[in-house]
Amino acid sequence: MTNLDGVFRREWGPAVAALARWSGDLTIAEDAVQEACAEALRSWPRDGMPDSPGGWLVTIARNRARDRLRRESVRPGKELAAFVDEIGARTDHIDPHPVRDDELRMMFTCAHPALDRQSQLALTLRLVSGLTVAEIARALLQTDAAIGQRITRAKNKIRHANIPLQVPPPQLLAERTPHVLGCIYSVFTEGYWSTAGPSAIRDELCDEGVRLAGELCALMPDEREAHALAALTLLHDSRRATRIDDAGMLVPLEEQDRRKWDRGRIARGLDRLRLAEDAPPAVGPYLPQAVIAALHATAPSWEQTDWTAICAAYDRLLELTGSPVAGANRALAVGLRDGPDAGLAALDEVARDPRLTRSNLVAAVRADLLRRAGRPGEALTWYRTALEAGGSESGRDFLRRRIAECGG
Repeated sequence: MTNLDGVFRREWGPAVAALARWSGDLTIAEDAVQEACAEALRSWPRDGMPDSPGGWLVTIARNRARDRLRRESVRPGKELAAFVDEIGARTDHIDPHPVRDDELRMMFTCAHPALDRQSQLALTLRLVSGLTVAEIARALLQTDAAIGQRITRAKNKIRHANIPLQVPPPQLLAERTPHVLGCIYSVFTEGYWSTAGPSAIRDELCDEGVRLAGELCALMPDEREAHALAALTLLHDSRRATRIDDAGMLVPLEEQDRRKWDRGRIARGLDRLRLAEDAPPAVGPYLPQAVIAALHATAPSWEQTDWTAICAAYDRLLELTGSPVAGANRALAVGLRDGPDAGLAALDEVARDPRLTRSNLVAAVRADLLRRAGRPGEALTWYRTALEAGGSESGRDFLRRRIAECGG
């Protein structure tokens, strides 16, 4: 039989979204779909998988939710009978093939600005992506109990603050969409650039980030920032298999085997990029980042990379965001275009930004530029500074490798 875990993962988000639409309660929706999945585990191996697994899950979940609402109702007599009839009127008309609008509604709910970023991430991974609490805890490097509590608090906040389970009205759409985009990008970056823990990559989060970005494009086909985000995730993800070697060591871009990059994902990313570019100038951060990723993905070799175009894209990104992280990465690009000394001068312009004080980015970039400048002694000092600032074990192992190369 087809792998049931994959089926449940694919159908979970649409089913929860459909149940949440009529019940107005995320907990009831989630519990009902979970019970339906448990029933599927019992019956499908025996009876065979239905033609429409999603429709089957929604139908069973609908019945479980209706039974729960009946059990928990404190309405007496005729009032209870009327309440049950009203539930039946709503649930009997649920489309057994959930529409995409339900998923979009769920994405906007999970990424509501009233929730903090970690809660947005946890709720999205649970309700939209269907990851278990244990999987989310492992991905976000927290305990199961902490993630469970965070999800429960987020759902309670949505209920008690009467946050509607809906796509915002037109006048609020532009304000809220960046929260959805940011939440999806955070899912991807938590997987692709792990900042702590034993691995530099968490595959399940990369997969979910790419999938969610693609879903958002389907749900909002006229949202150019969604296409830019999808392009960015696809182009970065095309290199995922080459970013770590067989020993688990991080492999820098210039040393990766470009023959092993996923050409299908690059082609899809470039298609998304063209859709994003076919509009007025970008006002969000994803298009210039996607352009940078595309320039790397299409360069025949590291030596043939168009650093002038990459610097121009970083300039545009800085205009849009003022991000010191973008400034530090731009400094490295300047160093590769104009020489290490020019890169070091560009890095000095952002190095004292207080937003970078908790990051090892400046130290790592400075060390890399000094190494390229043929100043291994100075590079060694900064590599050690970057190492002391923490990071994932794979990232720290890479810094140790550079320290050894510099004679440390």
